[in-house]
Amino acid sequence: MQLKAKLARNALTIGSWITLGHPSIAEIMAAAGFDWLVLDTEHSVLELSDVQKLIQVLDGQRCPAIVRLTSNHPDQIKRVMDAGATGVMVPMVRTAADAAAAVQAVYYPPRGQRGVGLARAQGYGARFQQYRRWLEDNAVVVAMIEHIDSVNAIDSILSVDGIDAYIIGPYDLSGSMGRPGELDYPEVQSAIERVKEAGRRIGKPGGIHVVEPDPDQLVQNIKAGFNFLGYGLDIRILDTLCRGHMHQIREAL
Repeated sequence: MQLKAKLARNALTIGSWITLGHPSIAEIMAAAGFDWLVLDTEHSVLELSDVQKLIQVLDGQRCPAIVRLTSNHPDQIKRVMDAGATGVMVPMVRTAADAAAAVQAVYYPPRGQRGVGLARAQGYGARFQQYRRWLEDNAVVVAMIEHIDSVNAIDSILSVDGIDAYIIGPYDLSGSMGRPGELDYPEVQSAIERVKEAGRRIGKPGGIHVVEPDPDQLVQNIKAGFNFLGYGLDIRILDTLCRGHMHQIREAL
């Protein structure tokens, strides 16, 4: 079943983040069984050429590639979609208008306003009509809820036609509330709960990015009602495993 269909059914999906540009990283993570992988262009040095190469690797592994953008700019959305991305993860969606603008940039007219061009996604020109049909059935738009303004407008954001899921960026959210990194602060937790309840009420799948790779924390969030979750990222998974193993080795000596 395609990712968009899973989201429409509110099925549980678990993904992760890629910030390193080596194809082997993407190949290893896709083969590990994640339901989707985010190529992060906001907090990494990945360039568009890197993104296309990683999308090609993920396509070979049949793993949906979602590109986390640096902004909600339609030109950026058009380029990553033309590179063959399954969808986009849009940062700092603070209003329903922001959400609608992202959807418009993903889809061609008459549904959207995306410029028409021929690139990898369209089979380099050989499969444009097939891509048009694929786009309608498979493209995914994820709104990042990472500001208190987003929380205050959450019902209208999640009600925008074409928003397939949401994900909470806990660090930026806490920062917007004057408590950067204080994820357990009561008001931050209350804001997260408000978003979760809105998603449940509207029937929109969503979740949170569990940045540190902690399986217990991930399970807790699933039990709390989230069903679209990011688990760790390449650099944190690599770092925690290396540090943890070296600690165990030294303790055993």
